[in-house]
Amino acid sequence: MPNETKTNFLKELSSRYGQVMKLDRSQSLYEIRNSGVRVYIRYSKVHPGERTFYGLREDDLRRLEGHPSLICFLWKGQNEPLFLPYEDYEEVFQALTPASDGQYKSQIFFQHDGTELYIPKAGRFNVEGYFGWERLETLLESTRYVKVPDFSHEQMQTLLGSIGSMKGFDIWIPQNNRAKLDWTLTSRFGFREVLPHGFERIEGVLQEVDVIWIQRGSSELRALYEVEHSTRIYSALLRFNDIHLIAPNQRPGFHVVAKDAKNSLFVRQINRPTFQISGLCEICSFRKYADVFVWFNRLKSDERMQ
Repeated sequence: MPNETKTNFLKELSSRYGQVMKLDRSQSLYEIRNSGVRVYIRYSKVHPGERTFYGLREDDLRRLEGHPSLICFLWKGQNEPLFLPYEDYEEVFQALTPASDGQYKSQIFFQHDGTELYIPKAGRFNVEGYFGWERLETLLESTRYVKVPDFSHEQMQTLLGSIGSMKGFDIWIPQNNRAKLDWTLTSRFGFREVLPHGFERIEGVLQEVDVIWIQRGSSELRALYEVEHSTRIYSALLRFNDIHLIAPNQRPGFHVVAKDAKNSLFVRQINRPTFQISGLCEICSFRKYADVFVWFNRLKSDERMQ
């Protein structure tokens, strides 16, 4: 039976902002069409002790990264939805290990001195300032009127490398692409000169991935990006599939980055039986050039404010 609170919230969301699309492979991720804003909806009953309980799926949170996005906490009888900007808490979740079911457990406490979010092993955070539709409206407003330049393949590699560097990762970009990066777009960042140990069977494949983020000081792959400017998306997916099959214990994000027109092509290709059987279809996402550009600008703006 559909949750009444969530159903009413979605009706109100659509009434205010137009068509809302549920993303595939999730029961809780939605995107406001024509804006790219993603909303991750979580619901809980209010339990004794004036608190709620939520499970935040690691796979769902990863699909918020790089997008203007909010986690919406709902409970029965609340006056206004609680919208948590994911980018404010992204580093908190990345520093934690999810439970055995792949979820980060969290609670909302209703206190006399304000509402608090509790994340085990991270602490308590006052979230009183995140109530109300104004939080979502502000995020939507920031995505409007963004003019995206006509980026080249190497310019998109430059932006992705810069984003990873600002987030504290080591960056791998193929040797033959490094001289072509556009330093008029970003500050210079360094490169990982040697790929991590333990990937000898797929080293040749990894070396050709357009951009890799690697956890600093470790061999952990955090994110892999293939920029499909003029080449075939299928080729990128085959490369990702090899990496996924040979190193299944690694859980990086796999991302195909291309222009808007390739969105439907990505959906057709990722749903091929071979990628369904391997499980790549569950962990690989599509990102538009515009998403990367907005992401880069947000991080640069945050840096200037610090």
